[in-house]
Amino acid sequence: MTRIVTGTATLCVFDPALLRHKLEDDCDWWSIPSAELAAVNAGQVAFFNVGGDGAYDIALHAELAEPHVVVHLAVLSGRVFIGAGEDVTGGGLEPDTAYGGLFVDVPAGSYHLQARRDEARINLAFVPDARSSNAFVDLVRI
Repeated sequence: MTRIVTGTATLCVFDPALLRHKLEDDCDWWSIPSAELAAVNAGQVAFFNVGGDGAYDIALHAELAEPHVVVHLAVLSGRVFIGAGEDVTGGGLEPDTAYGGLFVDVPAGSYHLQARRDEARINLAFVPDARSSNAFVDLVRI
């Protein structure tokens, strides 16, 4: 289990290779709801609004029996970052683990990322899937 601290009430999960095109964008490009929703629906990133700043424990599982939300996600490089929303690619910076977060290795491909929140614990599971895009009309909250 890894603890992540967010000052933006948001956690993110993404393959940095898929967001490299955002490197020179503003660091808070994703704080514009339409930009966040477009990136999520394209399967480039999963943003989870957790409703408050603070520390959250991340637990990885093979699969979740009752996820609260499922986000389809593409993985190009096989390396996925899980961290605070403020650590997403942008402003000339890519994520690292200096201020929290973690990298996990998963085979390149498409996944449905299952998420379930139990208080300050966020449970995640990467389950292979043929789909890598979404059709959300609202931002993802857990």
